[in-house]
Amino acid sequence: MSRIHRLSARLANQIAAGEVVERPASVVKEVLENAVDAGATRIEVEVEEGGVKLIRIRDNGQGMEPDDLPLALARHATSKISSLEDLERVGSLGFRGEALASIGSVSRLTLTSNHRDDSSEGSSALCEGRDMEVALKPAPHPRGTTVEVRDLFFNTPARRKFLRTEKTEFNHLEEVVKRLALSRFDVGFSLRHNGRGIHSLRPADSTAERQRRVASICGPAFMEQAVYVEHERNGLRLWGWVGLPTFSRSQADLQYFFVNGRVIRDKLVAHAVKQAYRDVLYHGRHPAFVLYLELDPALVDVNVHPTKHEVRFRDGREVHNFIFSSLHKALADVRPGQGGSDPVSALGAGETVDLQTGEIRAQSALAWGAPAPAFLGEGRAMPPGGYSSPTTSPARTAGQMRAYGQLHPAHESLAETEAEDVPPLGYALAQLKGIYILSENAHGLVLVDMHAAHERITYERLKQARGAEGIRSQPLLVPQAVAVSSREVALALEYGELFQRLGMQVDSAGEESLLIRQIPVALRDSNVEQLLRDVLSDLAEYGSSDRIEAHMDEILSTMACHGSVRANRRLSVPEMNALLRDMEETERAGQCNHGRPTWTQLGLDELDRLFLRGR
Repeated sequence: MSRIHRLSARLANQIAAGEVVERPASVVKEVLENAVDAGATRIEVEVEEGGVKLIRIRDNGQGMEPDDLPLALARHATSKISSLEDLERVGSLGFRGEALASIGSVSRLTLTSNHRDDSSEGSSALCEGRDMEVALKPAPHPRGTTVEVRDLFFNTPARRKFLRTEKTEFNHLEEVVKRLALSRFDVGFSLRHNGRGIHSLRPADSTAERQRRVASICGPAFMEQAVYVEHERNGLRLWGWVGLPTFSRSQADLQYFFVNGRVIRDKLVAHAVKQAYRDVLYHGRHPAFVLYLELDPALVDVNVHPTKHEVRFRDGREVHNFIFSSLHKALADVRPGQGGSDPVSALGAGETVDLQTGEIRAQSALAWGAPAPAFLGEGRAMPPGGYSSPTTSPARTAGQMRAYGQLHPAHESLAETEAEDVPPLGYALAQLKGIYILSENAHGLVLVDMHAAHERITYERLKQARGAEGIRSQPLLVPQAVAVSSREVALALEYGELFQRLGMQVDSAGEESLLIRQIPVALRDSNVEQLLRDVLSDLAEYGSSDRIEAHMDEILSTMACHGSVRANRRLSVPEMNALLRDMEETERAGQCNHGRPTWTQLGLDELDRLFLRGR
């Protein structure tokens, strides 16, 4: 080996570029973050050939002095932090001072800026990536900065040949713009590709404008089938939109999570969200969400990855539990006809925004094809003989009697009924093929999968009973020894109270051995050793685990499936109405235990279109 020597500035920057600049999208990300940090309220992005030939980004931020331009293109030069204390409380998106130097080392970069209101002033710095020498000259420019990057990787052909097709590279670049547009509603964005306008997003200050921006990026269907979430606890605030379980995806391609305005992909966050959806999502499907977590910058370390996509929380367990409990409650609290509300603007999930005018429109949560979960109430257990109507009381109103089938809607026109007296799932009309219940509500026709709906009702009652009675446990006649690592022994002892609460007793039997002395009765036929190992793995990774509850829930789910009404069983109208009322009172009633929808709505206008009425 040769003797130790100092790397040239060019080679050092190209090595850094290998971490920061992977493709044109990486350039756009770094420059957009700088524009936002500079206080820009309008950012224009123009690219050619997927960003390989040209990337031009203009902003109206505070701009730079002429003497600052060469420094801006040097490594480790920044205006955002100056001490270790600043690094521990990073509030800006960028802070390392490497981006422009890395970009300049693998492209022909021109930086033009003006910090004054006089557009006749301004300066331009050119850097061509070879000797990293910066040429400075006057250049008229309005207040703000323009970064122009041409011929990306022109001097590193090995890197350039790893780029994909123009369409693929542009898709990655567009995704970067979308993410930043979702993180900063107060900034306007425009994107042009090969001279064609792709996005033009104005600043979004009101709730309606924010919803319109989210809808334009994530699609109107997402906003129509999303629940607004806002929860705050112990200095943590979570807000945003989560898609209903029935609006699931085959891929995790509609998931945006922001921490203090920075988009991240974090295993801890992904695990918390997955747990919240565990009981309602169809196997192999992925939830959709746009969520924002706000906390003290000192409680999160953003300096753990060169691209800043990953973060490390000081108290990961608290953050995990907060995200899980917030989403779990939000998904359970939505019920037919009553969406989750937005306390800030009174715009609820049951309201939508006209994407053309921004007008807020009231809409029932019974969106077509979008069954919504319900709220857990004190339902009535189904007796062996099936559902039966409650005893008639002289004080019972006509609306209550209709609800339970004692006064069928046929005896009194539904159109003449007060709207507030009509239950969200309406009144049963008939049963189709012994499988579906047909019901009429104020909006039109409701179709209910009888078995799937009763399965969820039974399942939730079994879980509620378990919560009220506690988890029954049984001691093992012969304690089961499990060989583990010393770290896992320490975890088992640290979380001993958690195991006790879940019906398991786990003791140490040495430096690398555990003893299982007691298990939940429901898990007596399970592979408890493997379950223990999986739980310890979760605790080590996330500080939390729901595997024990998940195993017990699977057993309860099987019990509920076998204890629910079967297809081809004929129900009377009172029995069907009683089932509908129970659905309206039950958590997560929009999905069965396996994540399938339990009901759907066909509105009158949809029915009219089917029969060409009004044409």
